[in-house]
Amino acid sequence: MEFLSYVAAFLLVRRLQKSLAFSPLRAKWMSQLTLASWIIVGVCISGIVFLHNGLPSILGGALLLAAVAIADKEADFLPFNSVIKAHFPLAVASILAGVTQFIAPKFWDKYDNFFDFAVVAGFVWIFARWATTKKQREELNLMSQQNIMLDKLVAERTAELTKQKNELQHALDLLQTTQQQLIQSEKLASLGELTAGIAHEIQNPLNFVNNFSEVSMELVDEMAEELAKGDTAEASAIAGDIKQNLEKIIHHGKRADGIVKGMLQHSRASSNTKEATDINKLADEYLRLAYHGLRAKDKTFNAEMITHYGENLPEITIVPQDIGRVLLNLFNNAFYATQKKQAIAGEGYRPTVELSTAREDGLLVITVKDNGTGVPDEIKDKIMQPFFTTKPTGEGTGLGLSLSYDIVVKAHGGSINIESIENEYAIFIIKLPIS
Repeated sequence: MEFLSYVAAFLLVRRLQKSLAFSPLRAKWMSQLTLASWIIVGVCISGIVFLHNGLPSILGGALLLAAVAIADKEADFLPFNSVIKAHFPLAVASILAGVTQFIAPKFWDKYDNFFDFAVVAGFVWIFARWATTKKQREELNLMSQQNIMLDKLVAERTAELTKQKNELQHALDLLQTTQQQLIQSEKLASLGELTAGIAHEIQNPLNFVNNFSEVSMELVDEMAEELAKGDTAEASAIAGDIKQNLEKIIHHGKRADGIVKGMLQHSRASSNTKEATDINKLADEYLRLAYHGLRAKDKTFNAEMITHYGENLPEITIVPQDIGRVLLNLFNNAFYATQKKQAIAGEGYRPTVELSTAREDGLLVITVKDNGTGVPDEIKDKIMQPFFTTKPTGEGTGLGLSLSYDIVVKAHGGSINIESIENEYAIFIIKLPIS
């Protein structure tokens, strides 16, 4: 069995050559491994032919042991470490058998079967280890292929999710930009509803402007014809019609302008700084401003204004222009509601708007009450939404209360609530933190 160690050494070199066939390390090791295989063949033939009495076994074992030691030291062969070390028992058994045969021939003759069995067992162990390693490598290759497929699936899924994430992020950015431009309300309607509301509100006055402009152009042509005929009376009548049309164009142009300004107020963040303000003076100023503004449009309208200003109220840190805009919206709505009720209630009805301020649990409370048409229960939750209005087309943009909500809640950390009974009264309660 002395030739088995040579065979094992030769097969080890060939196995390493085969494993490096498609490796970048092939150029580095292929010539050296080829030379090593020829050396092993040469040493094997020489040892078996010229050496006797156990020396071939010693030489073969030493040669295999040297091959194992050299391969085990190289980092390039680290993946084959377990297979390389599997040759160690055969090398030791061959050397031990050869030494025993050389120095104790009688003992060898008596127990040579045991030594042969040890050598054969070492050789079989190498093949068993190779088979186990091969199976493990096949399993690893299968797992590697599965991992590659999984990695590919994961990469595809990741790319799909990334694409969806980018699309969602883009949509979110667009939505956030639109929210910042239009409103800052917690009860923001969907983007589609906002867009539809804007289009609806803007389209009506623009249609009127376009229609009256076309009619006026036709009237100008007719007036020119009448003047050419010398019929000044008819031309004068047509001129009157043109004037009426221009007045309507101006009215609807201002209507569109008001809608645009309201939208800009929603989209524009206040650049004013907060300052200590006397809320009684601020509320009184805007109450009278709202009343006289309505009186300028309708000279026949009169309302009683009742005020209950809290005494010794501390100054509150607010943005006066913004809170003033809130109060102006509430006062305008209150006077509008009483004006509409007056038109249907008869002579016994007395329009009244009440304003009161007070301090309550560390909060400054502003209450605006009117005895107008009130707010129906079914629309109380919608009244603060942008573009929602109970006013007829052309009389409201639906932005006033939503803007007021944003200013009070978002900008000043307060609250605004509604109490109302339809056709009896409406109360708007604003609470602002004093400190």
